Amino acid sequence: MQNIGIVGIPPLEVIRDLRKRQATIHDLDMPLASLDMEATAMYVPRVYCAILRTVVRNALHLQLDGIYIDVGPGKCDNALYIAEVLEDMLKVEVIRTENRDRVDFGTPVCRSSLPLTEKLQRITEGVKSPKPSAPLDSCQPTAGFWGVPPRDFSILALFPDTTHVYGWSRCMENKTPANLTLESHCNSSVPTVFFAQSFCGKAALAQLLARRHPRALYLDSDVQAGGSAKAKIQAFLELSGAFA
Repeated sequence: MQNIGIVGIPPLEVIRDLRKRQATIHDLDMPLASLDMEATAMYVPRVYCAILRTVVRNALHLQLDGIYIDVGPGKCDNALYIAEVLEDMLKVEVIRTENRDRVDFGTPVCRSSLPLTEKLQRITEGVKSPKPSAPLDSCQPTAGFWGVPPRDFSILALFPDTTHVYGWSRCMENKTPANLTLESHCNSSVPTVFFAQSFCGKAALAQLLARRHPRALYLDSDVQAGGSAKAKIQAFLELSGAFA
């Protein structure tokens, strides 16, 4: 059985093929290894986003037989260069893909009343499957989380269960990571935290949408979210009536 790493969201045909081959799929965007992040410093500058540095850290730790990495608009420009780094580091094939899938798979998890941490856990786990999310009842939102799944999931515990998920995380569940229209969608009637990883290109879109939104908090954080970032989220949500 092969151990295959994925970065971003490879096209559905790739995921279907990996499942057919019964490969074990490792989502390299997620923290999987216990190595210190400084172990990546000789390969990737510290000013790269924590997600891509995590990819490199995982690749150093795991015994992989191959890697599929989305280097198209569904991930980010820097993924193209990380592919070069991985290929130089490892003695395995690094296969570059571009996910331009357009079939909508729906976003029931994003609109459910599950705790926000569980929402994002289900969404990230769903990347390994070619199937849509299981149906769930929608809830009336009192808050919004816009952005990518954070490197530090602890910030998600600060949100009410009635938080809807927007941004690239919603694109993930819909299995259309390059859908800019869906990524740009948000709900102007609920207080929304626009989140980006530090040094991520998506911060420009997060900041733009936050500027347009009548009840917004723009926030970025690096590897770990500090007490100041968490205090800002908590104060913003409480003062905005998100827990009412």
